[in-house]
Amino acid sequence: MVSYKNTRLPTLYIPHGGGPCFFMKEAFGPPGTWDKMEEHLRGLSAHIGQIPKAILVISAHWEEDQPTILTGANPALLYDYYGFPEHTYHLKYPAPGSPDVAARIGELLINAGITTGTNPDRGFDHGVFIPFMLIYPEAQIPIVQLSLRHDLDPAIHIDLGKALEPLRDEGVLIVGSGMSYHNLKGFFSQSTPKHTQDAFDFDEWLNHTITEQSPDDRNQQLISWKSAPGALTSHPREEHLLPLMVTAGAAHENMGIKIYTDTVMGKPISSFLFP
Repeated sequence: MVSYKNTRLPTLYIPHGGGPCFFMKEAFGPPGTWDKMEEHLRGLSAHIGQIPKAILVISAHWEEDQPTILTGANPALLYDYYGFPEHTYHLKYPAPGSPDVAARIGELLINAGITTGTNPDRGFDHGVFIPFMLIYPEAQIPIVQLSLRHDLDPAIHIDLGKALEPLRDEGVLIVGSGMSYHNLKGFFSQSTPKHTQDAFDFDEWLNHTITEQSPDDRNQQLISWKSAPGALTSHPREEHLLPLMVTAGAAHENMGIKIYTDTVMGKPISSFLFP
């Protein structure tokens, strides 16, 4: 396992796949469609380099009027996907929550002037439990989930990350769970050669922005992401991109590294780590 010189944890932006795709004998798409993504997620603990005391996940699948913290001690699972085999609605991932870490998250956000809410009853959505069944299958590390803000303002979400940065020195791993490309029509039915080119153009822009720009320039580019080549084709609605904004904000002065890329049903998907 990788050994870091200090105890500061990285931040991550990961893909969580399509529904419960990693746990189906015949997942949608050609055979092998999700194999490399599954391999990437199973190997992430080596990139992280140390076992976190807790994990904060910002998933594409939870939006509220204000950033809302899941505060329950033993969250259930939300099977928030539709039309999949019956067994995928009985998957188990009994990771505990952490009311203490949730309270610390609330303290940091309030101190930054960010109005927050709490929810003790919501469960983990599939943007949490599906990838973490692969990353930490033992389900022993406490997880706290934080919602997106419904307006999907990229600057607000970068500010969220900035407020949460101290968690990285407190043993908390910050993970944004989404997809760097998320256009279901483009995946399944209405992809044209231009659409495919747009997807690759956006992936190239994203890689350049995350791995080659200074942190200040990176954040400004992310705020203006809609003007990037292929942006609105790749994200007709940006909820799967916004978790990246939080992790980039929490990265502070760390430049990003691309740690995974693959072509899924003809479209590029990438994953980034901020060490």
